[in-house]
Order: sequence, then C-alpha cells, then structure tokens
Amino acid sequence: MGALGLLGAVLVGCGGVGTTAPGDPAKPAATRPALAPASAPASRPGAGAEAGASAGPDTAGSPGAAPGPATVPQAPPTMAPGPSGMTPVFTRRTQGTEKVVALTFDADMTADQGPRAARGERFDNPRLIATLRRLGVDATVFMTGRWAEEYPDQARSIGNDPRFEIANHSYSHYAFASPCYGLPTVTERDMAADVTRAFDAFREAGARHVVPYFRFPGGCYDDTALRALAPAKVTAVQWDVVSGDAFATDADAVAQQVLDGVRPGSLVVMHCTRSAAPATEQAIRRIVPELRARGYRFVKVSELMGRQSPRG
Repeated sequence: MGALGLLGAVLVGCGGVGTTAPGDPAKPAATRPALAPASAPASRPGAGAEAGASAGPDTAGSPGAAPGPATVPQAPPTMAPGPSGMTPVFTRRTQGTEKVVALTFDADMTADQGPRAARGERFDNPRLIATLRRLGVDATVFMTGRWAEEYPDQARSIGNDPRFEIANHSYSHYAFASPCYGLPTVTERDMAADVTRAFDAFREAGARHVVPYFRFPGGCYDDTALRALAPAKVTAVQWDVVSGDAFATDADAVAQQVLDGVRPGSLVVMHCTRSAAPATEQAIRRIVPELRARGYRFVKVSELMGRQSPRG
C-alpha cells in the first residue's frame, strides 16, 4: 500500500467502528458492552481513585508548565476486568439523561512516518487545540507515543492543561487485530509492551494529565487482543459517534454528522492530525456552540466514565 493509502487507512480506520451513518466502513471487530466501573489496581497508571472524576476547571493551565511524572492529581475511574481478566471496553455512558458528551481526538502517527514529518508533513493540529481552549472545551486526546516523540512540546502543553487529558493510542498505531484497514499488525506478545512504550513517551515529554485508557488503532480488536493487553491494566475506550473527519474537506458535513449522532452520554471520535483531517478545527467551531445551545456540557472521558451507573 502506498504512503497516502496507508495514511488513509490509518485515519479512516480510527473512525470506522460504531458508526450508524451510511457510507462509513463496516465494523472490523465486534465491540462489547461496558462493564461496571471500579477503582484502578495499584499498578495501573494513576491508580487508586474512586469513580466520579470531575471535569477540568474553567481556566486552562499554562502551556509552559514544568515537566513532571505522567500522573493526575486524582486518579481517573477505570472499569473492572472482563471474563478471564480480559481488558474491559467502554463505549459510552449508558445510564441517565444528563446532557454530557465527550469529544475525543486521535493524535495519529505511525512508527514509520518520521521521514514524512521530516519533509514537512504535519501530523499535529495546534490550531484545533487553541480553539478548544478558546471555547473552554474539556476533551481527551488519544495520542500515539510516536506523535509525542515528534511533538514533545505540544504533548507536554496538552498534558499539563487541566482542560485536557492524554490517553493511549498505542506507540506505533499498528493494528491489534487483523484485518484492519491495511495497517501493519502488532504481534500478540508485543501488544502490552507497545502500550507501555507509549506511556513512557508521554512521561518523557513531561505530560502529567495521563489517564489509563487505551484506544485500539482502527478500533480493531478481538478477544486475543483483550487478553494480551491485560498486563497493561488499561480500560479500552471506543465510541458511539463517528465524526467522519478523516480526509474530509467539508467542515459543515463533519459538524452535521456529529450533531446528528450525539445523544446524552455520547463519546465522539475525531482527529488531531492537520494533514489528514484538515476540516476538524472548523467543524468544532460549529459543533460546540450548537451542542451548548441544546444544553450539552463537554466532559473528558474520565468524567463520562465516572458518571456511569455501577450497574451500567
């Protein structure tokens, strides 16, 4: 597959699961219902807090905050392991009618895209982050370790801003199940190490608001992957609303797809990759005020998961 084709697979794959909109790719692997949330084990990143994390404060943190360990002041809620200790999967808040929605942004960069970045291709989107700050939107960024290595200053800025939290999108953005939109595949024995390597990259960049959540590249997973990730002690996070922003140039179409899909407790997948999702920032400028006009409040995944009913 050519370089552009592979990047297309990467970005389309990130929004290909859980959509109900016509024309979106079919699900590559079955998702599972959310399990009951539970406190994180002691070995989990940021472990030890009860469910119910609150949204960030109204004032954004300084982009130049000093580097620190990859921890959060209060550990975020996590979910109990599934059968046989398998990694649990969270898709959306299923209980209650409170109008909260989590906007999530995948900061994608594969392990072998360094030469393209060196030639000037931009896998970041600082204008999008600035717009989220200006609009006062709490959000979760699912970041690859390779992205954090390429843009350490931005990773540190995002990860030290109380508005945001950084979650794990793997180190390499290779698939954890196959087939998966043409992505290379991580071997089963390397899956947990790949996730750990990404957490290490966030720590090395100086990001502090790092949560023990993981998003499968392409949204592709199976029972083998869920078992293999158990040592990483993460909660996998999927979505129920696909923005369709991958390679989209019509910001209004992206915004409308999100606005049509959001329900109380929804989790939206978008992208923070300038070259491959160029309309996202403009779409956000419409999505945010329109959802607020409908009474919605924007929360991070940690708050959305913390508000899940114990029997959800």
